[in-house]
Amino acid sequence: MPDLLGTTNPVPGYDKVTNNRSTQIPSQHPQLQNAPDLTKVSRADRRTEQQDNDFQGNGNIRYSSNFQTFLQRLKETPGMAESLSFIFSGKEGAVVLSGMQEGISAEMAKILEMLHMNEQQLLDFLSGQIKSGTRFGGWMFAMLRSAYEKGGSESLQNTILEFLKSYNDFSSMAHLEGNMLRNLARMADGMPARWAEQLHQMIAQLQNSIDAGDQRGSIQLLQKEIFPYMSRYVEQTHDMGLPRQMLTLLALDVARYENGSQDKVLELFHQLRGYSALKSQLQMIDDDTLIKLLNQARAYGDSSAVKFSDTLMAAAARALRGEGSMQVQQGFQNLVASMLLNESVYMPLNHYMLPMEWDGRMLFSEMWVDPDADRDGEKAGMDAKDGKIMRVLLKVDVQSLGLFDIIITSQRENVDVQIACPGTITPFGKQIEQAVTQILARNELKPLRVAVHKMEHPVALTDVFPKIFQGRNSVNVQA
Repeated sequence: MPDLLGTTNPVPGYDKVTNNRSTQIPSQHPQLQNAPDLTKVSRADRRTEQQDNDFQGNGNIRYSSNFQTFLQRLKETPGMAESLSFIFSGKEGAVVLSGMQEGISAEMAKILEMLHMNEQQLLDFLSGQIKSGTRFGGWMFAMLRSAYEKGGSESLQNTILEFLKSYNDFSSMAHLEGNMLRNLARMADGMPARWAEQLHQMIAQLQNSIDAGDQRGSIQLLQKEIFPYMSRYVEQTHDMGLPRQMLTLLALDVARYENGSQDKVLELFHQLRGYSALKSQLQMIDDDTLIKLLNQARAYGDSSAVKFSDTLMAAAARALRGEGSMQVQQGFQNLVASMLLNESVYMPLNHYMLPMEWDGRMLFSEMWVDPDADRDGEKAGMDAKDGKIMRVLLKVDVQSLGLFDIIITSQRENVDVQIACPGTITPFGKQIEQAVTQILARNELKPLRVAVHKMEHPVALTDVFPKIFQGRNSVNVQA
């Protein structure tokens, strides 16, 4: 019977017959996003946890595991050697350098000057990185490490950690002072002229105080003048932009600056000396001797490696603030991402960079070292029972030649060397093998194998150092 009461023509799909019929849609339908699962409690933000499990680089962030995200970033991020090569040499480097402004060009000129090295300077550069990366070396830190591992009271362990934290800030004074001055300068650049003028005067006072080594005066100036002044500025202008962001960063640096003061270090050291477990070992160290020991431990901050790193980061900061073309910014973004990733707490490896100019050719290298590769020595025919096994991955990007991957596994005098080279170098493989063998022999090392082969693709860190995957099988950190 026709529906005589219908006020409109029937719409297909909305008639009475189909309206009461449930349409079954498969849960795995490609157009269906975040399908509800009645067996689970859904998140309030409707964020799916069903993302790629094999970190194949699809660009999705894995919410289920911070460690899985780290592995994904490790695979996707360009290497430091590649980023340095892009910035400094070759056709791409010429494009990048041409897009730099005057300020950043001066920084780059300093870096290029530092790249001229001879053999002794290269050795000093590498040893400087190694020594500056081990702030907690020496007999006193070994003693504190031993006391912490033996247990004892929780109070003692907490005091040791507080002392080490204070020393870490104490050894970072130059970096913190530079950060504070740079952040204040950026604040002034983002403020109206009538406010910025007085802030510039305060910055000049802070610079003079820092140059004079008056840390107490610097802290008082920051706490009693600069912070109140910036608080009044934000309150009166309601400026929630760059100055307020820089104020947050400044507060973090000032907290570390105060925690790393000499007075704070001595206060915590006196507390350590009050524990019976350390009293006999620390009683012969007075305040002057302690400060001398700590200054010796951080003396490598003036090495050529640290100066190079600081100059490179200053150039990167300028580039990321927009002083240059998009190629400049992209090159430095990749470089900074690589450096941060390589220093990640997840990385159980030592990492060093070796940029230089050798025989008129630019050469950019980075080196990863696993000083305890006992589990991985079987690949080179070595047994951990015969002694400690060390593995090194050296990535070398040579101007006009290309990228080389060199894997070195050593145990006592036994050495295994594998070299992956560009296709244009492969015909010279035998000469390279003979030359490397002779170098090893001159240094009283026994080559178990020296092999040169064509590089099909750059080797991944996870292939050379499978211990990186250990985190997957232990704690799965939830975001």
